[in-house]
Amino acid sequence: MNFSDMTALQLGQYLHQKEIAVGEVLDAVFEQIDKREEELHCYITLDREGVYRQAERIQSCILTGEIPSPLAGVPISVKDNLCTKGLRTTCGTAMLENFVPPYDASVVERLREAGMLIIGKTNMDEFAMGSTTETSYFGVTRNPTDPSHVPGGSSGGSAASVAAGEAFAALGTDTGGSVRQPAAYCGVYGFKPTYGTVSRYGLIAYASSLDQVGFFTKDAADSAALMQYTCIRDRKDATSVGLSDPGMLEKIWKAAISKERQNQGELFDESTANRMKGKRIGILKEIPGVNVAPAIQKAVREVGAIFEGMGAEVEEYEPTMWEYGLCAYYTIAPAEASSNLGRYDGVKYGLRKDREELHDMYLATRTAGFGEEVRRRILLGTFVLSRSYYDAYYQKAMKVRRLLTDELGRAFGRFDLLLGPVSQQTAPKLGVCLQDPVQMYLGDLFTTPANMAGMPAISIPCGCDEKGLPVGVQLMADRFRDKELLQTAYLCERKGISCRNTKQ
Repeated sequence: MNFSDMTALQLGQYLHQKEIAVGEVLDAVFEQIDKREEELHCYITLDREGVYRQAERIQSCILTGEIPSPLAGVPISVKDNLCTKGLRTTCGTAMLENFVPPYDASVVERLREAGMLIIGKTNMDEFAMGSTTETSYFGVTRNPTDPSHVPGGSSGGSAASVAAGEAFAALGTDTGGSVRQPAAYCGVYGFKPTYGTVSRYGLIAYASSLDQVGFFTKDAADSAALMQYTCIRDRKDATSVGLSDPGMLEKIWKAAISKERQNQGELFDESTANRMKGKRIGILKEIPGVNVAPAIQKAVREVGAIFEGMGAEVEEYEPTMWEYGLCAYYTIAPAEASSNLGRYDGVKYGLRKDREELHDMYLATRTAGFGEEVRRRILLGTFVLSRSYYDAYYQKAMKVRRLLTDELGRAFGRFDLLLGPVSQQTAPKLGVCLQDPVQMYLGDLFTTPANMAGMPAISIPCGCDEKGLPVGVQLMADRFRDKELLQTAYLCERKGISCRNTKQ
């Protein structure tokens, strides 16, 4: 049986109906990993022995009818900045090359309880600082569609693992677009939930007020299922809020796995796709001086036209603060990073370079442990937090963040959803972005607003450009409107908008 085109929920159905065994699925996944991993380098650490032990336990549960969730037995990969008990967690840096956490991140713990199988830890930009997965201490990851191109970042390994068939879903983290952008580059779905709805406990922090755990999947229903099993209020995370009615997400994935379309109920029946009637969709107006690739512009227009054909009211939305928001993001994120990374000093854990003098030890350890991009952002963050420049830069950036959040709040008083590009271009070639870091930063223009305002957003694959590289579009909703966002993404898929990249 060919598993490669199955979604996580479809695979779960086959497993729970005993049509296939969990071990067979793992064999197929590792066969694909052995076939492509040397070229793509999606993973830093694979847990072959441990995952087969997990599989035996889940298979026993299936045979006895004690199935913990519809996702039980489904292989998933985990970005290497989420702690996994007993399994190396490096964050893509020499500083944590041999760090083995004594506990699981809350989101990992929840997925283990749901019966998902953790294949391994995926490659990422060092400390999640980058947009290409080229700054990893462990080497670059390549795009499964065209290995001469980047997979995006910082969660490039997770996106590539799903696109290449090396996992059926993946966990990533999104600080300024690090789930949505690699999802668009690799041709899969990338969902960033509302800030606080999925616990950050056990996430190695980059910028704490911006970081959010997200999901890479093959369709919107899989994202809804993962969201339902992870959006639980967590007392170990002071920013955790959960969702008021996570059970509503169940309708999405149950509709997706229903065998007969007519039994999918009111939510997603073709005859009731008029649920979009009266919905107000704002299409992002072109920002002066920002050149978006023609294939991406075309995809956005086509999606807008399909929404209009489904009865939605589609109008242009002209942002005024987004460009300033990007500048504010690259002030706030490095500032928080400089504080968060202060703990890596060679004393508590991680890399240590012994020297006779304490300050010499600090210097040697941090010089050897941090890569160029991380050092650049630490220095920038330290500079904007210094006494002489705090008011001029950091405090001003926080005011811009408030203005941007207020602007988006007004936008969602007028619109139900915002539609626009994920990035200005499709996946660039390897090495191009490293030559000009500022251009790499500018690529986050369309994704950072959702993080600055803590709002949910999803990247939806929409075919390929003239070079055959995947194209994605972004839908954004107001805070805690995750369910509506996923419902709309699912309707898009049912209307033929999505064209997931399946090149293996």
